[in-house]
Amino acid sequence: MTSQAAVIVLSLAALVVLAMAAGYALLRARNMHLWMRDYLRRRRPAPVDGPVHVMFCFVDHFEPMWGKADLPSQRRRVDRWCQDYRAMAARHRDADGRPPQHSFFYPEEEYAQEHLDKLAALCADGFGEIEIHLHHDNDTEENFRATIGRFCDTLHERHGALSRDPASGQLRFGFIHGNWCLDNARADGRWCGLNNELILLRQLGCYADFTLPSAPSDTQTRTVNAIYYATDDPARPRSHDYGVAVRAGGRATGDLMIVQGPLALNWRERKWGVLPRIENADIRRACPPTPERVDAWVRTGIHVAGRPDWLFVKIHTHGTQEHDLDTLLGAPVDAMHAHLESAYNDGRRYVLHYVTARETYNIIKAAEAGHAGDPARFRDFLLPPPPHSRWHKPGADTPARADAGAA
Repeated sequence: MTSQAAVIVLSLAALVVLAMAAGYALLRARNMHLWMRDYLRRRRPAPVDGPVHVMFCFVDHFEPMWGKADLPSQRRRVDRWCQDYRAMAARHRDADGRPPQHSFFYPEEEYAQEHLDKLAALCADGFGEIEIHLHHDNDTEENFRATIGRFCDTLHERHGALSRDPASGQLRFGFIHGNWCLDNARADGRWCGLNNELILLRQLGCYADFTLPSAPSDTQTRTVNAIYYATDDPARPRSHDYGVAVRAGGRATGDLMIVQGPLALNWRERKWGVLPRIENADIRRACPPTPERVDAWVRTGIHVAGRPDWLFVKIHTHGTQEHDLDTLLGAPVDAMHAHLESAYNDGRRYVLHYVTARETYNIIKAAEAGHAGDPARFRDFLLPPPPHSRWHKPGADTPARADAGAA
């Protein structure tokens, strides 16, 4: 090799190294280095015979006091939801005749009886269910137990929320962690404080966590686009980085089920026309739920291993921020449901089911227990509807069926 050729080779090698370094820097800037490996190695489910059932679950970090709003502002936010959501959702139906279901994950530290009374009435009309959301920092095990236990009792006794386990009699709840910091996930240790949070949640009655995805936050797990069981290691944080996939014919393991929403690269809406944006299933004015996004969520193919004909699409929002309300309660979400019902509910290729967080868990557990066919039969498989639900039946909290599988 001539000296000139050697210089060219070395220059090209240097450019490659610089490009790789720049690429990695871009990944780290958005914390994509945490999850990119798992994202690239995951494959969409193979085609199946018969229709694919799409479970569509909308979870909401519902915070009436967001931005330290005064009481009149809080009331306007909640009242608009209770009025406009009824009107919008009443125009839509899934394959089972159900309107869209909204799971209100209400923050314990923002409790106000009048707000919960209004949400409970909305749920009683058939439009969703109430679950638990929590922001905390530098917490202790003793305080966390007292806080969650007290809030469970309050939600159930005053507002008819939360399901009671027919087998154990314990109140059960779905959970979203404020600031995305489940199991002390932030690198700086803020906004949690508990390395054994998964264990505590299980003991207190949490049936599943619905926090993720949290990208581009550094709390995003390395596992993506999955439904899995995480085992807590009390000696270290973020034990839910990895876990064991929920599997048809399998059994529960570890401490807590993690139900993730879609996380992907959006190449259709590139930054500066070059770099893909992060698709993290968040709905707000800046990222409305376009038909293209809906299609991408379904294509992600999140499912219980061995049950690829039951797909789970979990999206999220922060529902009480004024700049997003026209999106969440107006034409964009209205159009999202219209697209779901036209593209994913023909009865031949797709069947659409609007589900709450609790129903999502029940259907996942039915798949794990080996059930197939129409997943709508398993909306109440293990946990019955809470008292505030339109579909609650008095006396439904009876001993679990023998075919219920692991709780």
